[in-house]
Amino acid sequence: MAQYVIPLKYRKMENLHIVFWLLKDIGWCLIWKPLGIVMIFPTLIISVIIAWRTRQLMSELCHNLAITFWITANSYWMVSEFLHLDALTVYGTVTYKHLALIPFLAGVFCLAYYYAVWRPKHPESLETL
Repeated sequence: MAQYVIPLKYRKMENLHIVFWLLKDIGWCLIWKPLGIVMIFPTLIISVIIAWRTRQLMSELCHNLAITFWITANSYWMVSEFLHLDALTVYGTVTYKHLALIPFLAGVFCLAYYYAVWRPKHPESLETL
């Protein structure tokens, strides 16, 4: 049976990443702007580092990139609410909050690529099991 093993120092970083992410969202929920905004940076930086470290495994890379795009969209949305830009119109009925769809859809694209394109072309890969 194939196993994916995460080195302990990487796992500790992933766990710390969850703490930062929760603190960012708590700041958003409680409208503690300094906490929410400050926590964007370690949350996003660690997600990029995790994606970089898993770049050899397409499955991990695509999922970790999707998480990075999710955090980006989530952070943009939070900041747009903090700055009261979320309801302002960009064009027609599109508001600044709707622009968060761009990174959200980039994350969906990463996963769609993995499941619809990469996996079917690499059925022999242990990553697809």
